[in-house]
Amino acid sequence: MQGKILIIEDERELADIVFLYLSRDGFEPRIAESAETGLAVAGEWKPELVILDINLPGIDGFEFLQQFRRTSSAPVLIVSARSSDEDQINGLGSGADEYISKPFSPKVLVARVRAVFRRARNYDEKEAANLFRFGPFSLDYDACLLKKGDQRIPLSAKEFGCLAFLTRNPGKPLDVETIYAGVWKNTYGDLTTVAVYVQRLRKKIEDDPVNPTYIETVHSMGYRFNNPEQKKA
Repeated sequence: MQGKILIIEDERELADIVFLYLSRDGFEPRIAESAETGLAVAGEWKPELVILDINLPGIDGFEFLQQFRRTSSAPVLIVSARSSDEDQINGLGSGADEYISKPFSPKVLVARVRAVFRRARNYDEKEAANLFRFGPFSLDYDACLLKKGDQRIPLSAKEFGCLAFLTRNPGKPLDVETIYAGVWKNTYGDLTTVAVYVQRLRKKIEDDPVNPTYIETVHSMGYRFNNPEQKKA
């Protein structure tokens, strides 16, 4: 299967046609006939893309989109008979990735779905190349950002630099001179600064900073970054 797609559409005949075309193209679609049902299905099933109508019984598609975006970054493709500039701006501004006006060709819709999936997956691959994951943490080298799950862990510039330097050399013992030169860009200075920053990092990423899992002290040398998940692989 190419991906899980949730179709939120109260016109059953149209939903069935979209379902058929997506299934023929190798996708795994499901149908919800209201935004409320769609939110319940999305929470349990975790679709990789949503095809969303705006005019729905109960809460409308815009409200669905606002609630959906609180828990998911999956692409959303709006299909709607409402084609005014204001509706399209509202939809795209609320987090939709595409806006298609009804009536539409099912073949064109499937082509748009494939294009959205392709963009999303290319982005994920690029993002993954610039992320280092360890335990519940992800370190984004480009954004200079450390997160634990969805929670941002604040780091100073030098704390980030120290952690980035260590994680770019996982499993390799690094002496304090090498770390200092790599992070502070200087071969002369107070090398005890490295120990100070390691202790700061341990307080932020270790369950027990006294008995660290990730940043290990290497006797008579310096430090080594360990990634338990890599060891299991």
